[in-house]
Order: sequence, then C-alpha cells, then structure tokens
Amino acid sequence: MSSFRTPVLHLAAAALIAGLAACSSSDDEPKYVERPVEELYNDAYNAALAGEFKDAAPLFDEVERQHPYSVWATQAQLMSAYALYQSNEYDDAVSALDRFIQLNPGNPNVDYAYYLKGLCHYERIVDVGRDQKLTRDALSAFEEVVQRFPNSKYARDARLKIDLTRNHLAGKEMSIGRWYMRQGQYLAAINRFQRVVTDFDTTEQVPEALMRMTEAYVALGLTEEAKRTAAVLGHNYPGTDWYQDAFVLATEGRARTTAESDDGWFGWGLGPF
Repeated sequence: MSSFRTPVLHLAAAALIAGLAACSSSDDEPKYVERPVEELYNDAYNAALAGEFKDAAPLFDEVERQHPYSVWATQAQLMSAYALYQSNEYDDAVSALDRFIQLNPGNPNVDYAYYLKGLCHYERIVDVGRDQKLTRDALSAFEEVVQRFPNSKYARDARLKIDLTRNHLAGKEMSIGRWYMRQGQYLAAINRFQRVVTDFDTTEQVPEALMRMTEAYVALGLTEEAKRTAAVLGHNYPGTDWYQDAFVLATEGRARTTAESDDGWFGWGLGPF
C-alpha cells in the first residue's frame, strides 16, 4: 500500500507547487487600472513636451484604449502619430495617420494628418540613383493638402515640398535617360527626357532634358527633330548654356569646343531655325 501512496503524494506536491507558481506569476503581472481620461492625456502630453516621444506614443494609445468614445480619444490618435513621427518610427506613424484619416475624414485637423504623412515620406527621400517610391508617396500626400485644403496653414510649405519632390522625380528620369544615352539606346533616352518635359515641365531639369533630346536626335540622324527641339529650348530658355550646346549640335552636328564655350554664343539667333 505504501508503494502506491508515495507516487500519489509526489504528484499532489507537484500539483501544489505548480499552482503556487501560477499564482505567483499572476500576482507579478501588472494589473489593469483604469485612469481618468484627463490624467492619462496630460501624462502623455507632458511626456511629448519633454521630448520623451517613445514614452508618449503608448500613453496616447492608452487614452483611446481606455476611453474610446471620449473627445480626447480622437486627438490622442493624432498625437500618437506625431509622437511616432518624432521617434523616427515613420511606418508606424503613417499607419496611425491613415487610420486617423479613415476614421475622422471631417476632423478639423485632417489637413495636418495629410501634411504629417507627407513629412514621414519626405524625410526618407533617397538620392536619384535609388527607388523613388517614398518621393512619390510624399508628393501624393502634399498634393492632398494643397488640393483639398488650399487655405490650410500647412498648404504653403506643402507647395514648396511639392516643387522639391517633383524636381527630385525629374532628376530620377534624367539619371535614367543619361544612362540610356551612354548605352547608345537613344530612343529609350528620348522617352525619358520627353517625360521630364511633359510631366515635370516646371522643374529645373527641363532645359537639360531638351538639350539631351537634341543630342539623341542628332545621334539618330534625325536632323529636323533635333532642330525643332533646340528651337523649343531656345524659345523657352534663351541664353542658357543648354541652348548654346543644343544649337551647335542641331546645326553642325557636333558639340561646342572649349574655346566656343569660353567666348559664348549668346549673340547667335535665338529664334526658331
């Protein structure tokens, strides 16, 4: 009989120990304590004011979690996104902003949400040698601000950043076009340069794009197209070095020499050929 009691006692003791361990583990876990919404929000806001954005973001999230139907919850959503942005957690910030925009399309601060979303993309723009998805995403967000909220206090800066992003995208097209030129793929290069002229016509890349198109047409033996393109360049950007280069290319089929560049060609006919 004793031979059967011993294993039973061991099992009972093991079960008791396991139960005590479970109770101990449960007691160690932090208990959920509901706090007044004003207290929660103020703690989050004070953390943000102190620059402790990594602490502020989850505190703002807690405002919405504990008091989802309060007037503070909506503002906490936006402030959480701002804290994530300040923490350089851009993807999480964009997700939070998309959620805010979707849930609160008529909120008076939705213009800021689009603007902040644009900044999240804009601050990660890379050089023109790499993929420009972030540049396009930034452009899209800033265009939302300008088109939907033209009188917003964020619209002016959004317009400036639109110009910068468009110039960056044009630079990407120019980079690809120049690569095609070096490879002797002139038609592919012309397509890229034409896109700059058509889609990014207000950027600083346009004069070079027209000159490179002239260069490509000359390389293909398309003299009339080269002259027409150079004429467009001369009409819109007279007196520029790009036009001087294009003029010599279109009329003489060669690049300017160093001496010609030094002397300048600014007295040449600047109208159509």
